[in-house]
Amino acid sequence: MRLSKFIADAGICSRRKAEAEMLRNMIKVNGVTVTELGLNVDPRRDRVEYGGTRVFLERSKIYIMLHKPVGYVTTVKDELGRPTVMDLIADVKTRVTPVGRLDYNTSGLLILTNDGDLTYKLTHPKHETKKTYHVIIEGAISKTSLNAIRDGVMIDGRVTAPAAADVINERDKTSMLKITIHEGRNRQIRKMFDALGYKVTSLKRVGTGSLELGTLPQGKYRRLTRDEVSSLYAIQGSEGLT
Repeated sequence: MRLSKFIADAGICSRRKAEAEMLRNMIKVNGVTVTELGLNVDPRRDRVEYGGTRVFLERSKIYIMLHKPVGYVTTVKDELGRPTVMDLIADVKTRVTPVGRLDYNTSGLLILTNDGDLTYKLTHPKHETKKTYHVIIEGAISKTSLNAIRDGVMIDGRVTAPAAADVINERDKTSMLKITIHEGRNRQIRKMFDALGYKVTSLKRVGTGSLELGTLPQGKYRRLTRDEVSSLYAIQGSEGLT
C-alpha cells in the first residue's frame, strides 16, 4: 500500500497532505524518517509514525455530515487557539478528518471521515465534485454579473470554470443567490463576487455532490447513510453543471 494512502486511510489527513507531511519530515517508517514520495508499506508489518505517534488503520469507516457554524476553523488543531470543527464532534471517538475546508466566516455542510479513498475522490480536482452555496450579497446583482459568474470570472490571474448561478430572492438591500462550482480554489466565491464589485455578507455551503445539508441544525452532526456514501462514491464529474 502506498504510504500516502495508508496515512489517509488511518484518518490522519488527505493523500496530498500526507505527501506534504513527508516532505516536512513528519513521517517515519520503521524508525526511519521518510524523505521521498511513492514509498510502499505493509500495514501488517511496518511501523508507521506521524509526529512521533504510531499510526494504525481504522477497521471501521465513519462518515459524518456536520453543519459548521461561522467562527470555527476547519482543521484538527489551530495554532491560534480558535475553536475547530473537531470541538463539535468531541463525542466521536474514532479519528476522523475534514474533507476539504470551509473558511472561518463560512458556514454549512462539511464532511468528516476516516475513509481516505472517499476524501481523495471528493477533493481531487479531476473528479470535479460539485459544491453548492447560498450567497447573500449587498445590493442587487446585474444580469451581466450573473452571466459572468456562469461563464467564468478572472481571479488570481486565472478565469474560474463555468458555474451555475441563480437568484433565489432580492430584497431592498440584499440579494440571495444559489451558486454551484466544482473547483476548490481558495476563497473562490468571495473572490468572484469581489472581482465583480459585490460584498458577500453571508456564505453557506448547502450541498456536496448529491448530498444536501437539509434541516440539520447549525453546530450539529449526523452519520451518513449507506446510500448517501454510495452516492458520493458514484460522483462522475460536473456534467450538467451549466
